[in-house]
Amino acid sequence: MSKRLILAACLALPLSACATAVPPVEVTRFHVNDPARTGTVAVEEMPGNPDISLEFRTYAAAVSQELQRVGFTPAQAGGPSDYVASVSFRRSFRPSGVDRSSDRPVSVEMGGGIGSGGGRRGGTFGGLGLGVGINLSGKPKDIVTTELHVQLRRRSDSAAVWEGRASTQARQGTPAAQPGIAAQKLAAALIGGYPGESGRTIKVK
Repeated sequence: MSKRLILAACLALPLSACATAVPPVEVTRFHVNDPARTGTVAVEEMPGNPDISLEFRTYAAAVSQELQRVGFTPAQAGGPSDYVASVSFRRSFRPSGVDRSSDRPVSVEMGGGIGSGGGRRGGTFGGLGLGVGINLSGKPKDIVTTELHVQLRRRSDSAAVWEGRASTQARQGTPAAQPGIAAQKLAAALIGGYPGESGRTIKVK
């Protein structure tokens, strides 16, 4: 199908019909033979995480919620717990394409130009062409990579019983790139189906 026909189809449909699908999450998990499935757990910052910011608390809350879904009980603030869930996250940005903001605007025309007056032919009506120009110039949005790392340890001896990493990519400015949505999606993909298959990397939609 030509680019003109694809463009015409998108213009004729609601914007949601041409929207990009929500990106999948890549998940890798490791655990001991019989990892914990119940007990109280405190969610804490993993050593080396940049800072305890509002964004970090968003990820910590998402992890705590998902741990409750699989059988754990949140510990009282400042109180003892059976387990500690250490949480770290990272967001990075990379260009999604060439910056063409300094180029001349690019127009996609549909329907030709002026009939027989020496201009473009085809798609004319009564000697007049109907043109639709769409500016495709401008700087492309960056791709945002968001990563979540969670490690579950026994409080008594600090032994790790489960650990997992999850990552996803989305175009900057889209809902999937927002911290709140990304935190929920990553935590659900990583902890859902706990403990999961150890040592295997999967993609969760």
